[in-house]
Amino acid sequence: MHYGNMERHHTDRVGWLRATVLGANDGILSTSSLVLGVAAAHGTHSSILIAGTAGLVAGAMSMAAGEYVSVHSQADTEKAELALELTELKTDNKGEHKELAAIYVARGLDPTLAKEVAQQLMAHDALGAHARDELGISDNFRARPIQAALASAASFAIGAVMPLIVTAIVPERTLIPIVAGSSLALLALLGALSARAGGAGMMVGAMRVTFWGGLAMAFTAIIGRLFGAVV
Repeated sequence: MHYGNMERHHTDRVGWLRATVLGANDGILSTSSLVLGVAAAHGTHSSILIAGTAGLVAGAMSMAAGEYVSVHSQADTEKAELALELTELKTDNKGEHKELAAIYVARGLDPTLAKEVAQQLMAHDALGAHARDELGISDNFRARPIQAALASAASFAIGAVMPLIVTAIVPERTLIPIVAGSSLALLALLGALSARAGGAGMMVGAMRVTFWGGLAMAFTAIIGRLFGAVV
């Protein structure tokens, strides 16, 4: 059945947007910081590239593993809650009707209307109604561990490749300022685009990511300079 134009909200994109932005941001920032730290420690061009490449692989795997474990834990919790709700629907269906109706009354519906809405929704999909309105679980926000892990790993790798490409093509004497500048520009662009996709201000998003990115790069370069080889 067609209900006309469906509105599209920014919250529909929260799941994949969060994983993608986090992965790309970490890929750019951690790899560029690693490159700058090794460069500031007077590492050779080849050692800088090796360190950056190792950081890309390790970071992508770490992001995938961390996201998978985290989201899988959420999925296990959702599964257990749904199983418990299904049991309650089988053993106390009448009580579950009252519980759902009480939720709608608390949201402002008239008790008679709330009871009717609860009856109709449970007749259509009892578990879905309780999952959505009692537990806060919906299809748009269900935990998807594999999807989250792959998105995080891929976005991290894509982000990490950018400073590595710059590192590979620029001369060693200008590596630090060019890698730092280009990485900050990429972070600003990513911050602006992600803010726009999420419905926030682009300038604020860009400034926020750039500030913290610059701070991280500066600290890493300082550590590299302090503990690096003397030339």
